[in-house]
Parts: sequence; structure tokens; C-alpha cells
Amino acid sequence: MTGEAWLFILAVIVNAANLFFQVFFTIMYSDLECDYINPIELCNKLNYYILPEAALHGIITVLFLINGYWFTFLLNLPLAAYNVNKVIKKNHLLDATEIFRTLSKHKKESFVKLAFHLVLFFFYLYRMIVALVADA
Repeated sequence: MTGEAWLFILAVIVNAANLFFQVFFTIMYSDLECDYINPIELCNKLNYYILPEAALHGIITVLFLINGYWFTFLLNLPLAAYNVNKVIKKNHLLDATEIFRTLSKHKKESFVKLAFHLVLFFFYLYRMIVALVADA
């Protein structure tokens, strides 16, 4: 297999992990909205996964840049820049005292990221299949 096939296999796996993170975030926000979970418990659970989700996306974005897949890099760049901006401004972690005030914003962000990762998952899957067929 070529490097392209391995890169897109890795991209599918990383994107699937980020997809599961976003589904988990969305479910947890819904649970908070329905009062199945308290804000402190929600923040403790989700804050643990926020940086790994952003780091995984950042790593795959940098790998596309290094390997010269410019179109794919440019597709990933807006979310990577958004994540870096949140970390630099130190507003990436959830605050239990303000979670109800900002819940709608967090839910929208989660849904947008979920849609983004879903679209990219199928794009990466297509590119992986194309690379594997080209090898054969």
C-alpha cells in the first residue's frame, strides 16, 4: 500500500473517533437539558475529551499539510483554526456555573462539528477506496 492509502485509512479512523466524540457531546448536552445529569458531572465528563478531540483533528490536518494534500488540508483548516483559537483564548473548557447560559451555543457547535465530521468521514472513505483501488 502507498502512503496515500495509509494516510486516508488513518484519517477515516481519526475522523470516526471525532464523530463518536461529537455524538457523545450531543447526547450529554441533551441529558443536561432534560435534567438527567447535573452541570458539574457534565463538565467533568466533557472537559476530559475536548482537548483530545481538537488534538486528533489538528494532527490529521497537519499530516495532510505535510503530505501535500492541499484540498483536504483546506477542508480541515477552518475547524482546526477554530479549535486553536478556542484553546489560545482559554475558553475551550466548559464551566459548570455558566453551562445553562451557554448550552444552546454548545449544542449548535456540537451539531455543526457532527455534520462536518460526518461529511469528512465519507470524503475520507471515498479517497481511501480510490487509493486502495489505484494500488491494486
